[in-house]
Amino acid sequence: MLNQLHTEERGDVPGWVMITLMSAVLVAGLLAVAQPALQSLFSDAIDQVSQ
Repeated sequence: MLNQLHTEERGDVPGWVMITLMSAVLVAGLLAVAQPALQSLFSDAIDQVSQ
């Protein structure tokens, strides 16, 4: 019983790896799209504080 449970749990690891990789790719893609806007907001905020 214990050995069977361990085998089933081990088979789920590739699913978690795939979910983690897909999440990382999604975050990287969103960051690539949003980076210019975020830089602009940061620059505007620094300029307003500097004045």
